[in-house]
Amino acid sequence: MTRVLLAEDDPAISEPLARALRREGYEVDVRPDGRAALEGARDNPDLIVLDLGLPFIDGLEVCRRVRAMGKTVPVLILTARADEVDTVVGLDAGADDYVTKPFRLAELLARVRALLRRNASDIEPSNEMVRIDSEGRRAWFNDQEMQLTAKEFDLLRVLVREQGKVVSREQLMREIWETAWFGSTKTLDMHISVLRRKLGDDATQPRYISTVRGVGFRFERPEG
Repeated sequence: MTRVLLAEDDPAISEPLARALRREGYEVDVRPDGRAALEGARDNPDLIVLDLGLPFIDGLEVCRRVRAMGKTVPVLILTARADEVDTVVGLDAGADDYVTKPFRLAELLARVRALLRRNASDIEPSNEMVRIDSEGRRAWFNDQEMQLTAKEFDLLRVLVREQGKVVSREQLMREIWETAWFGSTKTLDMHISVLRRKLGDDATQPRYISTVRGVGFRFERPEG
């Protein structure tokens, strides 16, 4: 599951924002000050949403220290300062994007999705058994090229990218079919079944794609 670190000291903002992010299918770790945010950043979240006005260590300094640690995690800044100079300073500190308070929730969630997509595209999915060429949209299993439809390729790419993590049905429908999906996921289940067959996988004792009942699917990390 995609993990978001939310560093915000105002519960009136952090609590509804955390709920909205969780509804989107993300795991959310809320930190109320700069020191706690730095501790959370060491756990390698997939995205940091960072308020500039944090207690103890402000958001700009947190961002600088995160980059000084060598971490490339996307950082989305929340700022009450609409001044262009503050924005430029934030980006110079290593932030990837910013949203000005008060913000529209839909806009912030769109920025989150965009940063996560951008970050994912920078990482070529790999596994000891599966190799993926994202630009060429080709995949190999045991050094044999797989014959995949467009959606099968996208599904395999996301699962391998998140290998070892549970990917929710909602996230897969949103990322691959580009829709919010709250009902039947027969289409997704059908694609999972076909992928398993092409991997020689057994749904009852899967080596590669496991079902996490009530949540989604996990591409297993290779043993050893």
